[in-house]
Amino acid sequence: MADVVLAIDLGTTATKVIAVDRNAGVVASAEHGYPMRTTPFGEATHDPEEVWDAAVRALREVASAGHTVRALSLTGAMHTLLGLDPDLKPSTPSLSWADNRAVAEVGRLRGTPLGIGLHRATGTPIHTMSPLVKLAWFAGRGVTAAKWCGLKDYVTHRLTGVLATEHSSASATGLLDLATSTWHSDALAFAGVTANELPDLRAPTDTLPLTFDVPGIPLGTPVVLGGGDGPMANLGVGAVVPGVAAVSLGTSGALRVVRDRPAVDEDGRVFCYAVGGGLWVLGGAVSNGGVVARWASDTFGADLTTLLDEAASVPPGASGITALPYLLGERAPWWDPDASSALIGVRREHGRAEITRALVEGVAQQLALVLDAVRSVAEVDAIRATGGAFRSDLWATVLAGTLGLPLEVAEDSEGSGVGAALLAWHALGDLPDLTEAARLIRPTKRIAVGLDLIEHYARTRPLVAKLYRALHELR
Repeated sequence: MADVVLAIDLGTTATKVIAVDRNAGVVASAEHGYPMRTTPFGEATHDPEEVWDAAVRALREVASAGHTVRALSLTGAMHTLLGLDPDLKPSTPSLSWADNRAVAEVGRLRGTPLGIGLHRATGTPIHTMSPLVKLAWFAGRGVTAAKWCGLKDYVTHRLTGVLATEHSSASATGLLDLATSTWHSDALAFAGVTANELPDLRAPTDTLPLTFDVPGIPLGTPVVLGGGDGPMANLGVGAVVPGVAAVSLGTSGALRVVRDRPAVDEDGRVFCYAVGGGLWVLGGAVSNGGVVARWASDTFGADLTTLLDEAASVPPGASGITALPYLLGERAPWWDPDASSALIGVRREHGRAEITRALVEGVAQQLALVLDAVRSVAEVDAIRATGGAFRSDLWATVLAGTLGLPLEVAEDSEGSGVGAALLAWHALGDLPDLTEAARLIRPTKRIAVGLDLIEHYARTRPLVAKLYRALHELR
């Protein structure tokens, strides 16, 4: 049996616990799901107790494997928010990043001197995903709480009896001053909360003793606070040295590159979040990834694999169709929760294959626009990629073409969970430097495309931005 860290990854639809050894090898895992409540009015919430129960079940299963547990570590979806009563029990559901009800609050702040200043100071774009505007939305409806926290903070409290957050997750709230690593006074004022109503701030590598009884894990085992799923994903794929960006593509997508100091671009197109150990990630998330192909599959009544294979036979450019694939609004680089999808150039001769190809190209072009924004602040000359979408040759080749760089795919990486485990090994002293992740995590395949394809997508990319702006003016 091995010495392991158990990483708890609190996802949008399931919690996964993995046992990770010192060399980043995953030796055991368990996963339990839960629903996300959504409504036509923009609600996207979880029941915190259902998430906690899933985490406990997964922990018990992995602990029963018999490995020596050196520590626990946490990661999870960023931008979550829930209220707690005086006994630190949930008094509201947990709002997901996808909760879109704070549109009016975004409208009051985005583009104003205060909003621009807060984005630059906190690193979090003004968008409905942000706890900053979610808190203002609650305040506007008279909803109060003894404490406000993220879903990961709540699970940490249940494991340790301490309500605390860390700089990585806190840096995605829109409430943290990146220069001082303290709560930002102007952000608190807009949100309508005080620092006393928020969790204590700690470093991502700080530990608390385990007080919740899990068979196979001794009480007092260190619980490493960990970090948000985006920053931890960079660790988990080894994209932790300058110039190497991490791209993830599942239901949604993201592109992030590590820096040794915080920054955002002048045009407010990217975010900046803490990793730990003096590292920061700069980048952007897109709300629409593989979800657009799934939508096409459902709409056309076709098997997804078959549909993607048909789309792969369509030449680049989708026979003249350009897609703005904003089924779920859009985050980077527009940060526009009201953005709507469009298919431009559709003619009678077009069918499901051409439309699906255009949607895939639209997602890839959106990630390329994020890369353009990131490059205004940081160098990017290599890509580490992970996510279920890369099992499709179409997704892989189109994305390599739009980004203009080969994709080094880490097919077997558990992403954020492995990153949280490596952070814990660093906290325990077994991993002297977080940049060692670049050595431990090696790509399993490399996807490169020809210069003609790269040049084609580079020529057509400005059209995406023009079409977005034109349709935005029509709203």
